Amino acid sequence: MSKSILIVDDHKVTTLGYKSILENNDRDLTFIFTTITSLQQAYELITASTNHNTFDIVFLDRSMPPFEEKKIVLGEDLIPFIRKSNENAKVIILTSLTEKFSIYDVIYKNRPDGMMIKSEIDDENLIECVQSILNNQSYHSILVREALKEEIITKGHFDTIDRQIITLLSQGFRNATIADKLGLSASAVEKRKSRIKDYLNVTGNDEEIIKESRRLGYI
Repeated sequence: MSKSILIVDDHKVTTLGYKSILENNDRDLTFIFTTITSLQQAYELITASTNHNTFDIVFLDRSMPPFEEKKIVLGEDLIPFIRKSNENAKVIILTSLTEKFSIYDVIYKNRPDGMMIKSEIDDENLIECVQSILNNQSYHSILVREALKEEIITKGHFDTIDRQIITLLSQGFRNATIADKLGLSASAVEKRKSRIKDYLNVTGNDEEIIKESRRLGYI
């Protein structure tokens, strides 16, 4: 079954390159492409009632001329509209951005399903990205993963013990065992977990911490 991909990018040559890579994959994947070259056209297409739940994957170029009438300044500003009208669509940000803080900010604020730095994109990892997304897994390119890890440490969000707690949670350990391994009280572990949830912007049980930490490439 073909998957529908919307590519929003104002560089036609770049768009043709993405299409060529994806069309010539060796994983028996077939796609139907729609390409849009402006944020205004993308907004109008995405929000049109006839296009609700039309797209499986949306590639968004981050830096494009703004659609000021709707205060859509960057590609990522389309994400709320995409999720409202195409609730099952997976969103992938494509960007030339390399500043670690900005990369972290895009991920933290917008929660895209994937993000790639354009200079890293090649035949292999673009297809790998799409395959991961279709398997309901997030995908971050190497530079994005490095930026996330560095920024979370630099900002002081997670110290060594926080990172150990996340790792131990991912290995299936519970509070009492984690406390014993790290020389903490069970209440101290619980307080740290609460703070970790705040930083990750999640609620719920340990699985939410693990899921978001994996999505962001921390574990």
